[in-house]
Amino acid sequence: MKKIFGIAILATLFACNQAEKKSTNDKDTIQNDTTKISNGVQIKDSKKSEILNQYVDLKNALVASNSAIAQKSASTLEKSLANYEGCEPTAEIAAKIASSTDLVMQRKNFTVLSADVIALFKSTEIESGTLYVQHCPMANKGDGGDWLSKEKEIKNPYYGNEMLECGRVAEEIKSK
Repeated sequence: MKKIFGIAILATLFACNQAEKKSTNDKDTIQNDTTKISNGVQIKDSKKSEILNQYVDLKNALVASNSAIAQKSASTLEKSLANYEGCEPTAEIAAKIASSTDLVMQRKNFTVLSADVIALFKSTEIESGTLYVQHCPMANKGDGGDWLSKEKEIKNPYYGNEMLECGRVAEEIKSK
């Protein structure tokens, strides 16, 4: 019985190691195809375009793990969201990010903010380019987290340099 149990453990470890190697190879291949594919996203509504640019600034500050810049970006975004009808609750979430110096709390609130912003841009008329809804399955203690990006390349705002490339493109929002 001990031999069978030992063989089962070894087989499992071997299978896990092979799966890990395979996923690494797949990741490298995918990354070569998507590295630095950026596009000029043009939004018909100028207010929404401003919101998108400010949101991307906030995302980039979180990618850089810079809570001070994230605060400033969130404060600017809050004002734009507050001035856009229907986005007042989302502005309150941006205000929470702006009022916190704790990077962990900023990233936690970014999850909720992103859900609202993604919904806003799914119903937006994009004149040209593509927006990418990206997903990290490990964010928020394994609950996952989404964000919006103008680039296909993954730059994870939930972990920054710790796991910069953790994630995948979950959806593309394209011009119609």
